[in-house]
Amino acid sequence: MTVLNTLGVASLAATTAFLSVTHLKTRRLARQAEELVPSVGKFQPVPGGVIHYVEMGPADAQPLVLIHGLSGQLQHFTYALADLLAPDFRLIILDRPGCGYSTRDHDQLAILPEQARMIQSFLDILEIEQPILCGHSLGGAVALAMALDAPEQIRGLALLAPLTHPVEEVGVFKGLIVHTPFVRRLMAQTVAIPAAQRNATDILQQVFAPTPCPDDFAIQAGAVLGMRPKSFVTASADATLASGNIALQSARYASELKTPGAVLFGEQDAVLSPQMNGTTMECFGLPCEMLPNQGHMLPICAPEQCNAFIRETAEKLK
Repeated sequence: MTVLNTLGVASLAATTAFLSVTHLKTRRLARQAEELVPSVGKFQPVPGGVIHYVEMGPADAQPLVLIHGLSGQLQHFTYALADLLAPDFRLIILDRPGCGYSTRDHDQLAILPEQARMIQSFLDILEIEQPILCGHSLGGAVALAMALDAPEQIRGLALLAPLTHPVEEVGVFKGLIVHTPFVRRLMAQTVAIPAAQRNATDILQQVFAPTPCPDDFAIQAGAVLGMRPKSFVTASADATLASGNIALQSARYASELKTPGAVLFGEQDAVLSPQMNGTTMECFGLPCEMLPNQGHMLPICAPEQCNAFIRETAEKLK
């Protein structure tokens, strides 16, 4: 055997050993995550997957559907905001398709029209009529997709730091952009989760800026569920396909967006530009309010202001 062959075999063996170790660590982290944050709601099958959800508030009140953002889960709303809204709204708080404990059958269902279709199917099965949609971040893009595709079924929009237009810089989410499903799954089962664990503090600091990430975010807001292969696959498909699809969606606003509502942004949002994704929506009939000294994670960091904004928006929709 030549020296080059020997080196090649050694390199292959080292790579195999490394991937085996990271796979075992990934399985352990995933198991621990689901032990720390078990499912808390009901499950509803829909075409393309299953939606995990929680209901709160009076059954005869105005329905309000809360849709979380990229790499999130329904606990982003139950953390602080839901209890403020529950006395006066019928809250339907869901894990987006593929997120949290929801599922979706394949990655192509990440595109905005498909996520919108799955959630609308879910609402139809539950006979939720004329809801107000409250979407945060990528959840705002999904809410807009629902309003564009089924405007007669949506009463209004209350959007929190929503993704509304193409993002020039993916920033902290660059590592999620993976275009090949096989590679996405290989990474999910090996290197992605240990890497996410190592980088979690820095990423959360950037996402929460200028406010600090709460100490209980991992458990109370369900963030530890991100330490699962399933979560990486979903977040990667969302970042690659859904975020990429926003250019097609935003081209429809001028002629097709008829649903009333409003937008709330933190002036110091470091994830999405308040001007590009907030102020620009005013010309499409969605006035934008800016919160000083606030960043991207409004449902976690500014629940009282979000509560007031949603209530004011709902009042105008009556």
